[in-house]
Amino acid sequence: MRIIKCYGKKIIKKELRKSYNFFINEANTDKKSDGYGLIRDKTILDTNISSIASVGYGLAALIIGIEHKWINYKKAYERANGTLDTFIKNVEGKNGFYYHFVNMKNGKREWNCEISIIDTAIFICGVITVGEYFGGIIKQKAEILYKKINWEWYRNKTTNYFYMGYTPEKGFWGNWDMYAEQLMLYVLGVSSPTYPINKDMYYDFERKRTNYKEIKDIIYTYFGTLFTYQFSHAWINFMNLKDNKGVDWFNNSIKATKANRQYCIDNKNKFKTYGENSWGLTACLSPKGYCTFGAEPCEIDLNKENDGTVTPCGAIGSIVFTPKESIKAMEYFYNNFPKLWGKYGFKDAYNLEKNKPWFANEYIGINKGIEILMIENYLNGTIWKYFMKNEYIKEGLNKLGLIKNNNVVYT
Repeated sequence: MRIIKCYGKKIIKKELRKSYNFFINEANTDKKSDGYGLIRDKTILDTNISSIASVGYGLAALIIGIEHKWINYKKAYERANGTLDTFIKNVEGKNGFYYHFVNMKNGKREWNCEISIIDTAIFICGVITVGEYFGGIIKQKAEILYKKINWEWYRNKTTNYFYMGYTPEKGFWGNWDMYAEQLMLYVLGVSSPTYPINKDMYYDFERKRTNYKEIKDIIYTYFGTLFTYQFSHAWINFMNLKDNKGVDWFNNSIKATKANRQYCIDNKNKFKTYGENSWGLTACLSPKGYCTFGAEPCEIDLNKENDGTVTPCGAIGSIVFTPKESIKAMEYFYNNFPKLWGKYGFKDAYNLEKNKPWFANEYIGINKGIEILMIENYLNGTIWKYFMKNEYIKEGLNKLGLIKNNNVVYT
């Protein structure tokens, strides 16, 4: 039983290390396997299921491990190099994109899932980051994987939006027609040396704006869920950047995060899990399964969707936007709910609404991923540093007109 309370940088570093352990331990480390380097989607469910996004976060975690001396350079290098070989040779996909969920042992499609543009993008962001960090053959392999992606294939030529999904059985469906977590797609796509998209795609999706209480002019997402304001920012440092329309995405995420927290404060009488230090509504496990929870402003009926579940990764993944509030939330979770802490740090979620409080027993790769990257960026800027060094990322930001101090960024 844990009796020692934990505060400030101590809890931040504990969560960073524990989250790192997820990506080291929940991976296929059999070098003879066709799935070497693949990382589990969840700790419980089906032990043979990997998510490609989890692998992307896991590649970045190797860099964090080296920098904190949790893993030696050679071992991390071998893991990164072998993981890229697995994707070059074995992981199933089409036109450079990969299936969302694949078998841990052989890289083949699972659950008849979609070929996912956003999960491929998260994976390739991890690839680019290790390419910049290690250089040499790993950077060469990173370029092979990046150049294979046919971004144009995934573009709806009628709307000039990216489709949201594709399966061989159904074809394409949906459109990224309003703001969400997809900013990375435009930066990656516009600078592709093989299959570039037109830069208008970035300016064509709808930017819906509104206020929440005293927080003004938020460009909001459909669900108002926090991961949509976080995922691209884990890799791309948008701080102080503005585009040709004057949009500052970093500041927008600050406002959206504060609105998410304020929504929880405003609704603490409705849901006793909510409060000033228990906030961060996003996609997570819940008593009714995996769900997407959100906050105002949004497009959905929150009265129907929300059930009082809170996930630590919501607040932790926003630590670069709201450090003071996020750290207080971490302290609150750790010091008040021992059942929420375990092998890999904070478990996925908790809910106090029933007669018997519910605590998740699982850890989810993408939720541990947004935690470890954002904590490391807050502490040291490590992932931003190496990802933003890449020539294609610099070119993509330039082409989209994302500028700093009236000069082109990263010249």
